[in-house]
Amino acid sequence: MGRAAVVVNPEFREALAEAYMVNDRMNQMVLEYLDPRAWRMKPPGVGAGARPIVAIVTHMHNIRRKWIRLSAPQMKLPAELDRARCTQKQARTALADSARRCAEMIREALAGPEGRVPKFHRDGWAPKWNGGAAMFTYMVAHDAHHRGQVCMLAHQLGYKLPMKAISGMWGWEKLWKECGFVGPR
Repeated sequence: MGRAAVVVNPEFREALAEAYMVNDRMNQMVLEYLDPRAWRMKPPGVGAGARPIVAIVTHMHNIRRKWIRLSAPQMKLPAELDRARCTQKQARTALADSARRCAEMIREALAGPEGRVPKFHRDGWAPKWNGGAAMFTYMVAHDAHHRGQVCMLAHQLGYKLPMKAISGMWGWEKLWKECGFVGPR
């Protein structure tokens, strides 16, 4: 049984890809303003399984890499990040790269029958979904969840992000322009 063709207006498809890039601009803003001293600090008052910020951010990038590998094997994979050696600068560069590739995967998934991403594979254990709205929403929610963890952990470690970063994440019109886009559609 073949995939049901999802017909998506090209302007809407591009708007979702742009929205994903704006989502990543928020990640970039967090890393831009994150005090480097917080990058590898052990989370306070938690068990051995708690992850430092470096582990959360490398996970964000590496899971995007997994989504691309499983869902769009024809696409070139971004380099994997090693949390033991990754710097904030390397993480920013890698996240920007994986965001561009994820935006392209979104475009492909919503390109209808000619698209080259018929199914979204979150993980090897998870059910496959048709590429589309659920895929896009899952990807943004995943980033937002971990972005929130990073902001909260930085605060708990005594390195609260400046208000410019906290409020800046809500300035979507400005973020859109910083990404080189016209604005929300």
